[in-house]
Amino acid sequence: MSRSPESPISHKTNPNPNLTPNSDHYDENFNLKPPLSSINPKSKSRTLTLPDIWFKEQALKHVIYKMQHQQQQQFHRPSASNTPSASPPSEPDLTSFQSLSVDPAAPDCTSLLSDELLLRIFSKLPISQHVSNSLVCKRWLYLSGRSVRFLRVTDWLFVVSGRVFKRFPNLTDLDIVRSCIRKPRSSGILVTHKTMSVNVDISYSLNGFLEETALLPSSSVDQGLKMIAEKYPTLQRLVAIGASEEGLLRIAEGCSMLQELELHCCGDLALVGISGIKNLQVVKLIGFVDGYYNSIISDIGLTLLAQGCRRLVKLELCGCEGSYDGIKAIGQCCQMLEELTLSDHRMDGGWLSGLSFCGNLKTLRLKSCKTIDKSPGLDEHLGSCFTLEELHLQQCQIRDKQSVKALFLVCENVRDIILQNCWGLEDDVFSLASICRRVKLVSLEGCSLLTIKGLESVVLSWKELQQLRVVSCNNIKDTEVTPELATLFSVLKELKWRPDSRSLLSSNLEGTGMGKKGGRFFKRSKD
Repeated sequence: MSRSPESPISHKTNPNPNLTPNSDHYDENFNLKPPLSSINPKSKSRTLTLPDIWFKEQALKHVIYKMQHQQQQQFHRPSASNTPSASPPSEPDLTSFQSLSVDPAAPDCTSLLSDELLLRIFSKLPISQHVSNSLVCKRWLYLSGRSVRFLRVTDWLFVVSGRVFKRFPNLTDLDIVRSCIRKPRSSGILVTHKTMSVNVDISYSLNGFLEETALLPSSSVDQGLKMIAEKYPTLQRLVAIGASEEGLLRIAEGCSMLQELELHCCGDLALVGISGIKNLQVVKLIGFVDGYYNSIISDIGLTLLAQGCRRLVKLELCGCEGSYDGIKAIGQCCQMLEELTLSDHRMDGGWLSGLSFCGNLKTLRLKSCKTIDKSPGLDEHLGSCFTLEELHLQQCQIRDKQSVKALFLVCENVRDIILQNCWGLEDDVFSLASICRRVKLVSLEGCSLLTIKGLESVVLSWKELQQLRVVSCNNIKDTEVTPELATLFSVLKELKWRPDSRSLLSSNLEGTGMGKKGGRFFKRSKD
């Protein structure tokens, strides 16, 4: 037979009759589908993606390989001379091809959003997602840095190199304490104190975990504070360590909006620098930390602080020395002071009488104090703080009856008394609290020496008592509750009674109306 002159494959014919436009193996978008026999009728059919084609379809893989090989030959043609190359032909390099994406890049929908709108969206997200969002692209990295307001720096080079200012240009809260401590962070030993945490090694000197060389020199810290003052004029909170007068003066000049300042390991003269911060409202001074560092803040520093920062609302002194003169200066100069906290204080005797000069003080907190006042003096010379509303004692030793009595005399107008994990709180010591006649709330937690008799003698004397909380006081028993105390329970607005884990009174009070004002009945615990 004669062969037709037409081409063997016409444009109307399909070289593979199994792949027709109406076939189940063909798709207009060049997505190959598996045969019907391999599809489970109960499962939904899935279109193969381009990565599946790349790894499974050997024919397409071979075609692309040949195209790449031809492209390599075009770029590596032999020279015009007929001299053959001495080196054998190399295999085609597919590294450039591997970097190519077969699938076209999807459009970035976020590019249509303005920076202000994206920043508003980022502000609604939790802080835990800031890091993951910054890894999406360079734009998100820049915008996420702009949305960060608080940062705790652990590497001092991040500050002095200026990278922190480019990465986070809008910070309002900055903590540089960890970055100023030169200790091996790879030691795996992290020691945490109430005010700070540092990595330490196995060595321990007589001075504690931190030697004198562990802290950055004051000159280096001051240089960093100078850069912070220039780059963050809207800074509102700063936590620093080892700063001197020069560095704090730079902060006072550049950060006019600073409202909260926390200083570790600073002396009296360093407090001269913060006198220029006119809007400072919250100050925390940490002078002595056992096992870490020892700096002295005495009446001189407290007087300088009081004269320079007259708008203080909240003051916390940790490990600070001082006496009556320092507390008096604070009370006279800082007339807006509402909250005073003394933690592990080293005050001289007689400092309690200085509280009478705090005319606007509403809250007094004593934390981890080994003694209240060594020598409070005569009762008639103590005075009283008439505006005081709350008295908090946490983890304090209150075995000295004279100092406890002086404390309650100064705080005789207090409304709330909160005692938490205090050592030495026996019945005779707690009975001194009856000096305060206007108490409306009393909270006792972890007072294991107090009995039901000592509690009853005091709370029955408080005619305005409305709230009572007793938690983890193991010497107080449900079976020892008297009818008089039960009657008081029935008229309280709030009653939280869990003296120990075996207490049955709390569960028995359910449904009786006990602990709510207007209740009439008391249900005794059943044995």
